[in-house]
Amino acid sequence: MSVVICGSLAYDTIMVYSGQFKDAILPDKVHILNVSFLVPELRREFGGCAGNIAFNLHLLGGDAKPMGTVGKDFEAYAGWMTDNQIDQSLVKVIDSAYTAQAYITTDLDDNQITAFHPGAMNLAHTQKLAPKGVKLGSVSPDGRDGMLQHAQQFTEAGIPFLFDPGQGLPMFNGDELKTFITQASYVAVNDYEAELLVDRTGWSLKQIAERVDALVVTRGGKGSNIIAKGKTYSIPVAKAESLADPTGCGDAYRGGLLYGISKGLDWETTGRIASLMGAIKIERPGTQNHRFTLDDFRARFKREFRYDVKLG
Repeated sequence: MSVVICGSLAYDTIMVYSGQFKDAILPDKVHILNVSFLVPELRREFGGCAGNIAFNLHLLGGDAKPMGTVGKDFEAYAGWMTDNQIDQSLVKVIDSAYTAQAYITTDLDDNQITAFHPGAMNLAHTQKLAPKGVKLGSVSPDGRDGMLQHAQQFTEAGIPFLFDPGQGLPMFNGDELKTFITQASYVAVNDYEAELLVDRTGWSLKQIAERVDALVVTRGGKGSNIIAKGKTYSIPVAKAESLADPTGCGDAYRGGLLYGISKGLDWETTGRIASLMGAIKIERPGTQNHRFTLDDFRARFKREFRYDVKLG
C-alpha cells in the first residue's frame, strides 16, 4: 500500500558568497539597490518537498509515491529518481513550463537571498488523485490550487493524510487553514509555522490538536512535540555526527513521520525515527545525498534511544 506525497519537485541551485551581505548592501541605499555577488562555490541539487520526503521514506523501505507537476527540463531529475528507485508514476511533465527552481545565495554569516520560480508547480491542480492502493497521503508545499484540491480528494476518498503546509502556509487565509485541519488526520509544522497557524485560525495548539489524530511541532535543536489524544510526547533530538547543511531536515523528519504512521508504530517510536532521519540528513550537504542501510539505521537507533526498532 502506497504513501502518496503531493508537493513540489524542484531544482535547488545553491551558491556561496565568500563575503558578508552586510558589507555589500548600504542600508540607506536599499531603495536603489543594485548589487552583484561573486559566488565561487555553486552546486545544483535535486529537491522539492515531495521529492525530498519520498526519498527519505524510500530509504526506510516505505512505498513512496511523489505526486507533482514538473517541466520540460526534468530529464536530469528523472534520471536521478530512476537511479534511486523512486516511483515516478504520479509525476506529470508539463512541456510548456520549467520545473520549479530555487536560486539560493548564502553568505559567510549563513544569511540567504533566495529567488524561487514555481514553474510547472503552479499546475499541480491539473493532477487528480487516483485512490486505488493508497494507504496514506501528504499535502505538502505545492501550487496553491493543487494543495486545496488534493486535500479535498484525499478527504473524498477516505484516505488519511498529513497536512504539511511548510513555506506554503502564508498562501492561505484562516478559513482555508481551518478546512485543511478539519480534513486532515495529522498536521506537521515547525515552531514558527505553529505560531502563524494559531494566529491565522484563531485556534490554540490545543484546539488544533483536538481536531486531528496528531499535531506535530518541530523545534529544531530543541526536538519536537507530538500531541495525540490529549497527550504530549516530547521527542528528543538525535545526535548528529556533523552539521553540514540543515536544508531538507524538515522533509527528512516528515519522511520518518509518514513511515511510522504507515506502519502503525507508536508515537514515541515514530517521533524518534523522524528525529534520527533529520540528524542523518544534516550530516550531508544537499537534501538527497545521505544514504544508509536498514541494518545501519536500526543499529544507530538502538545506540541513540536504547531500544530496538523494526523496519521494512
